[in-house]
Amino acid sequence: MFPPVRTADEHGVVGVGADIDTGTVLDAYRSGMFPMPLEQEGPMAWWSPDPRGVLRPAELSVSRSLRTSCRRYEIRIDTAFSKVMAGCADPSRDRGWIDHRIIGAYQQLHALGWAHSVEAWDEDGLAGGLYGVAIGGLFAGESMFQQRTDASKAALVGLVDILGDSPDRLIDVQWCTDHLASLGAIEVTRDDYLSRLPRLLSAEGPTWPSQRG
Repeated sequence: MFPPVRTADEHGVVGVGADIDTGTVLDAYRSGMFPMPLEQEGPMAWWSPDPRGVLRPAELSVSRSLRTSCRRYEIRIDTAFSKVMAGCADPSRDRGWIDHRIIGAYQQLHALGWAHSVEAWDEDGLAGGLYGVAIGGLFAGESMFQQRTDASKAALVGLVDILGDSPDRLIDVQWCTDHLASLGAIEVTRDDYLSRLPRLLSAEGPTWPSQRG
C-alpha cells in the first residue's frame, strides 16, 4: 500500500521501493502517482510532482509549421509498441531512466490493453512516437522520442485526435517542460490534479484501434 500522495517530498517523491507489477502500477496511476527509478537501474520511486504538467486535448497548440510537418507522417496506433519503448529508452539520450524493469512492466500493460503507443511513420520507417497508459479519460504520457523532425509532435497531434476535445479527458505530461509548454501544456497544483482525477478515471475513454471488434 502506498503512502498518502500528499506526503511527497519537495521533489515529488511519495515513496521508494515496491514492485512494478501491473496491479501496482495501475493503482499508482489511480492514486495520482507514476513510477520512475531515481536513476537508471536504481531504486524505483513513485512520483507525484507539484506542480503537475497536464495538457487538455482541446488546448493543443499546433503551429503552421507543425501542421506542415504532420503531412509527412502517417500516424499508427499500437503497431510498434516495443519499438517505441526502445526509442524512448535509447541509452544515448540525456537523463535516460527507462530500464529493463520499466520496459517489462509497460510491455505487460500493453499486452493487457492498458498501455498504448502512438507512432509517426514515413517512407523510411518509424520516425518517432510516444507511449503511455490510458485509464478512462486519463492518458498518462510516459515518454516520447523522434528520429526525424517533428515526428514526436506529430504523434502527440495523433494522440489528441484519438482523445477528442471532451473536458473529461486529459493528458498527464508529468512535468511541464518548455517544449511541452510550447504545445499547450500547463502546470496545475497537485491538489488540483488530484481533485480532477476521480472524474477522469470514471469518464468514458476513447476506443483505441486495438480494442475495436
